[in-house]
Amino acid sequence: MSELQFLWFILIAVLWAGFLFLEGYDFGVGMQFTTLARDEHEREALYETIGPTWDGNEVWLVTAGGATFAAFPYWYASLFSGFYLILLGVLLALIYRGVSFEFREYMPSLVSRLLWERLISVASFFVPFFLGVLFTAMVSGTPMDAQGNVSASFFDYFTPFTVVGGIAVVAMSYVHGLNFTRLRIDGDMRGRAAEQLKFAYPTLLAGEAIFAVLLFFYTDFFQDKLIATLAILVVIVLTTLLGWYLTVIRKAEGWPFILSGLTLVEVVVLLFVGLFPRVMVADNPAHSLTIAGSSSSPYTLKVMTIIAGTILPIVLAYQIWSFWVFRKRIVAKKVVE
Repeated sequence: MSELQFLWFILIAVLWAGFLFLEGYDFGVGMQFTTLARDEHEREALYETIGPTWDGNEVWLVTAGGATFAAFPYWYASLFSGFYLILLGVLLALIYRGVSFEFREYMPSLVSRLLWERLISVASFFVPFFLGVLFTAMVSGTPMDAQGNVSASFFDYFTPFTVVGGIAVVAMSYVHGLNFTRLRIDGDMRGRAAEQLKFAYPTLLAGEAIFAVLLFFYTDFFQDKLIATLAILVVIVLTTLLGWYLTVIRKAEGWPFILSGLTLVEVVVLLFVGLFPRVMVADNPAHSLTIAGSSSSPYTLKVMTIIAGTILPIVLAYQIWSFWVFRKRIVAKKVVE
């Protein structure tokens, strides 16, 4: 394995972590259109919190897919062909979510507007759920031959482990979204979000415990990387507990948001550490795809590194600036100065 191959494996992990940190709260806010908002003004306030940034956050997903295609074409081919139906579910949910954001603005009646807003909640649930299923299935052993051809059935996609993994990502996103709502909205919703978090955090902790148990039975993480796996799982639980304490006891808002985002980042770290030096785990260990065996040529990786090093700082600076511009708190239809 070369240094550039290792670098791009890390960069793809960073892209997925950035996507889940940023888009995770978007999904959580989307689900709140049904679970938290009580009227049209509150739903509009929720939309205003993510309206300027949600499509920009999704660029991280596109970039992660594009980087995988360019840096690890064999990984991309096996993943996107073998998990075609799961990725189609992600794509359809993203399409309907984006369309719903736009169409709700032009609906003549409250009933038709409410229909699109309900669709936002449904789509915001299914995107993190399918992504959780995808990644947990990818590390638990996929039916794959020596050429990297995946022949998965329904019950290879959906096992107790992958379903719990999908629900765990949904729960983490929802908690992250509630913390974002507390950070960005004034008024009654801010207090109701805090009340929901009192129950959401214990539920999330229970889900993390179940996920850890299933991780032992469905993957080789504990056998091959015991210390690293245990350390990351402990960090995930401690991060959640600290967020719960700061939210319920200290009534803090900024740090709980950062911590809930870090739990999503830590899950990505857990999965990529467990994968290394593989990129996809096969049910037959001899058929697993490795970093060295699925990457592009050294020249391709070198050119990609130069381009990424030039463009990435500009993109990050622009995104940070956009968050700074739209930093004010929102309540109903007016902005709190």
